[in-house]
Order: sequence, then C-alpha cells, then structure tokens
Amino acid sequence: MPDTCSLTRAQVREIDRRAIEECGLPGVVLMENAGRNTVELLDNRGDVLTHVPVVIVCGKGNNAGDGCVIARHLENRGFEVQVLLAAPASSFTGDAAIMYRVLERAGTPIRDLSNSSKVQWISAICERGRPLLFDALLGTGLQGAVREPFATAISAINECEPLVVAVDIPSGLDCDTGRPLGCAVKAGVTVTYVARKIGFDAPGASDYTGDVIVADIGVPRRLLDEL
Repeated sequence: MPDTCSLTRAQVREIDRRAIEECGLPGVVLMENAGRNTVELLDNRGDVLTHVPVVIVCGKGNNAGDGCVIARHLENRGFEVQVLLAAPASSFTGDAAIMYRVLERAGTPIRDLSNSSKVQWISAICERGRPLLFDALLGTGLQGAVREPFATAISAINECEPLVVAVDIPSGLDCDTGRPLGCAVKAGVTVTYVARKIGFDAPGASDYTGDVIVADIGVPRRLLDEL
C-alpha cells in the first residue's frame, strides 16, 4: 500500500471494519500479518534488530495482540524475548486473547506488572541491560488522558531510554492531533499499519514517533483507495 496518505482514527476503524465484515478477512489474520511484517521490515532495515535482550510491553487490546505476535516471531529468529504485561492476562479478549494464549503455551517468559510501581517497572525493563523495547501498550483508539497502570509504564519506559519500537503508534500519542494525552512513549522507530496516521504530521509529533515505517497487513488496496 502507498505510504503517502495519512489516516484519521475514524478511517483506521472503518478500514478494519470493512476488511473484516465486507472482505471476510478475520481480524486474527490481520493481527498475525501486522506482527510478522513488523519483524520482517525491521530485519530488512538492518539497524534495529540486534541480538540484545528484547522486551515487549503489552497492554490488553489489539495493540497488545500485535505485540504477542511480534514476540513469537522474534523468538523464532533466535532472540531472547521477555513480555511485560501492564494489564493482567485475564483482561485480554478476542483476537488479542488468542495471540496471548499461543505465546503462553509456547513458553515465552511473561511477567505481570499490572500492579507494579515505577521502580519495579524500571527494574524489569533494565535488568538485563539496555534492551530493544517494543511498545505495544496502547493503540490508535486511545482518547482521553492516559490512565494507570499505563501512565506508570510509559514513564518507566521513557526514563530507561531503551531503543523503542512503537507498534502502530507510540502509546499515549493522539492519533489525530499528534499530541501526547498526558504522557506518551518516545520511540526511535514507529512501525505503523496500513498507512501513516494523520497526527504523525503534526508539529512535534516526530519527537515521539521517530522514524515512521508503514507495514502492509493484507488489507485490500481498494479499501484505502476508496478513502
């Protein structure tokens, strides 16, 4: 898909809805494509995926499901991966719950930090040295100020200053305005899905997104063209 257009939050939702309802693409397939293609794009880039410890920080929505897929594909490539949860596993639903269960059954190290302090978050992120961190906390649907426990997780990530790859959008950044909703992850690279988000073009947004790479997730080209 072309990466010259930018989508609003409403357009992102509409494309997802039409891909699933009109075209018959299961959401879990789109999620698998998103996670797998994220890893492949970064692998081809060459300057991000190095064999340092990998930490993947997950919330509980579809963004977290993408993070679970990324964790599995990185493990398959020989990376040492640890997943940190900002919400208990019982809060996962739908496609994200499917991907979480796959990861759990695969034996990937997973830690629940949903009730942890900032100090505990920092310790968990940095315990094996400066990691490559994937931010899969909050997605494009976020509206309103970031709440706990996500605000604590975001603060810890920014204080640790790892190399951050944001999954679709830096957590806490408003999809439409490009402004932090109270707080936001500062990423070095953002792998966004289908197309850029309109907020990425706002003044100051690049301080949070870093370099933006657009990943195809298999949504039919016609849906984007019709926008």
